[in-house]
Amino acid sequence: KQTMDALGRLGVRFSLDDFGTGFSSFVHLNSLPIALLKIDKSFVGGMEEREENRKLVHAMINLAHNLNLEVVAEGVETPEQLALLRLFGCDQAQGYLISKPLPLPQLVEYLTFGKSQDALLG
Repeated sequence: KQTMDALGRLGVRFSLDDFGTGFSSFVHLNSLPIALLKIDKSFVGGMEEREENRKLVHAMINLAHNLNLEVVAEGVETPEQLALLRLFGCDQAQGYLISKPLPLPQLVEYLTFGKSQDALLG
């Protein structure tokens, strides 16, 4: 934690990845200096079919915002998922709807000339 605090003072931001699964638990929300909460794709992927997933994702976003954390939704693959995330106030999205993983030169090209900003949450 001391190392993370020191890096935080230098401007490094940490995220809690795959929130809601495995070792990514509530205990880390107040014990580590994190700035972002990343909601696991297993929750995002089931939002369209399962009301429980929609409620969980919405609750995770509200929880994170109440703790002054930004939220990234992983695994966004459909416009419907993106619309729900916008409705819930999610800060950022990542997934194949936005772009497949890209090598650095292609990423720079994508960010310069790629998809319109309409596909993004903010």
